[in-house]
Amino acid sequence: MPKEQSPGKPTTRRYSSEEKGAAVRMVRTLREELGTEQGTVTRVAHQLGYGAESVRSWVRPADIDDGHAPGVTSTESAKVKELEQEIRELKRANEILKRAASFFGAELDRQHKK
Repeated sequence: MPKEQSPGKPTTRRYSSEEKGAAVRMVRTLREELGTEQGTVTRVAHQLGYGAESVRSWVRPADIDDGHAPGVTSTESAKVKELEQEIRELKRANEILKRAASFFGAELDRQHKK
């Protein structure tokens, strides 16, 4: 259960992976029992004393990762981010190499003209 907070003051509480996993399992169990997805996240969040949007943000990717919903899995998303970072690094290295080649090419041209 989250720690008590002052009314009107938002908190940035960090939930453990066990707490998140338990909330996701509870939502899935409730969905099976009720046969609907309507209101399950809000109900579980209220029971646990968590924010509904926090629980929803855990359930959505878990459903995708486990094949219960269509979308890009966490693994695929992490791989895309990794590749995008690699592309940024390669573009930067390419710019550095272009500038170095231009600099040294101009220097060699000056030496050759002497």
